[in-house]
Amino acid sequence: MTSVVQNFFFDCADAYELGRFWSGVVGKPMADDDVPGDPEAIIEMDNGVTLFFGQVPEPKTVKNRIHLCLTPDIPRDEEVERLLKLGATLLHDRRNPDGTGWAVLGDPEGNEFCVLRSAAEKAATA
Repeated sequence: MTSVVQNFFFDCADAYELGRFWSGVVGKPMADDDVPGDPEAIIEMDNGVTLFFGQVPEPKTVKNRIHLCLTPDIPRDEEVERLLKLGATLLHDRRNPDGTGWAVLGDPEGNEFCVLRSAAEKAATA
């Protein structure tokens, strides 16, 4: 017997705004009934997994114990720049001069996530 991941739940102070940021990251819309001020927001991914944003009273205080790793369909460095323009923050730059490595970013509420190399970049250095 096994379990299937249904959703990734993000504790947050502003579910709508954090959902809006992640909607831009993954290129998927938020649910039609999500509006500013809602305590919850949802993004349905093509693979059936949901990104779920739920308002909680306490602020984030420590490093996440789990985070998302993203593989972009464009070169990693272009994706990092795109995400910074959306409102992400560069937390740790683990990119190497030879093109390997990754970047650790934070979303607008400080949740860490990584941007890896694209499939084309990995294939070019295999």
